[in-house]
Order: sequence, then structure tokens, then C-alpha cells
Amino acid sequence: MASVFDIIRTRSGETIGQRVRRLRKQKRLTQQELVLRAGINQGYLSSIERDQREPSKRTIVALALALDVPPAILIGAGSDHDAPQPLESRELPLFGAIPAGKPAESQEQLEMFPVLRHLWAADRYCLRLSFDSMEPTLKPDDIVLVRYQPGVDPAHVQGKICACLLDGAPTLKRVSVERRGPKQLILLRGDNPETPPMMVDDENEFTIQGVVLKLVSRDL
Repeated sequence: MASVFDIIRTRSGETIGQRVRRLRKQKRLTQQELVLRAGINQGYLSSIERDQREPSKRTIVALALALDVPPAILIGAGSDHDAPQPLESRELPLFGAIPAGKPAESQEQLEMFPVLRHLWAADRYCLRLSFDSMEPTLKPDDIVLVRYQPGVDPAHVQGKICACLLDGAPTLKRVSVERRGPKQLILLRGDNPETPPMMVDDENEFTIQGVVLKLVSRDL
């Protein structure tokens, strides 16, 4: 039985890995940027681009959406597979600062931002970054998709980038929890090595407002 790779070579002369690599470079995306958009592992993407692994149907759809092309372009199916096709999108509130309450009810939101339909949900919003503590993972002016999760237990979002309020000040950090004796210690860390970690103690007023799901826009 012919594999997906055999079918693709027959139809287009390109493997799916070669197509992904070509489209990624055409859009001036690094592998790290593409995996953030697609929500897959970088090693997995690298092996796909080198034709060492055959992607699942779910991965093909995720990569197509991240590259803003129909899945048929990656598969090479049909005589018009390279014809541009519009993707359906829906709008979410776009904030320039971490909202202190439910996004839909916040008075700070003045803009809307379109996201692909599969990314939309009523408990999500977009956030335009204005700080560099998450460099090089996230950069100032990046727009990220956030799930509103007020009061979530920090232990349940271990290692994830979260939109937080610390003593009323907004910050975007990776949340980690450590046990020191009977106490649970919350640490907020930036990916920027020049940003020192922040320790949350009993005297701090601290809440997690949302969890960053993925990067949805970056200026080139």
C-alpha cells in the first residue's frame, strides 16, 4: 500500500516535509515560531521537514492553519491545490494590558483581533505584549492567545506562561511551584536571562488571570 509520502511525490514531486519547509521559509518563520503557532514539538517538526517521520492528519491540519494555507496545499491534493483559499476567522477582544476581570466585561478593551475559527472560544482573548521579560520566546508587540482562568491553582499550570497580577501590577511569566518544607512557594520566571525570578509570598496579592495558549501574530 502506498504511503502518504509516495502519493505526494507522485502528484507534485515534493514530499510533505519539503512543502512544509518551503512554505515556512516563504513566510519567514523559524521552526521555533512555527511550532509555537501549531502547538507541536520542535523535534517532531524537524523530523517531518527531513522526511524522517510521517505527520498525522491532525498535525497536517495544525501545520496548515499555522502556515495560513489549506491542508490540501501541504498534501498536494488536486489540480488547484496551490490556489489561495480564505480561512474562516472569528474576532476576540484584544488588550494592551492584562485585564483585571472577565475580558468580555472589561472596559479596557477597545479593539478586536481575528483568529482562526478553531482557536476561538468564549473564554479566550488576545493580548498585545509590551514587555520583554519573555524574550526570545515572546517579543514586544507579539499578540498571544490567552485562556481566561482566574484563580487557577498555580500547581496546575506548572511551567506555563501565564498572565498574572502581582500586587495589582500586570506581568507575563512562567509559573512554577516549589515545596520548601510545609510551604508552597510560587516563582515567576521570565525566559529572558536578564530578568530575575520573582518570588510570591504570603504578603503578596497574587492572581493568575489567564494562561497563554499560543502566539497568533508577530510583525516581521
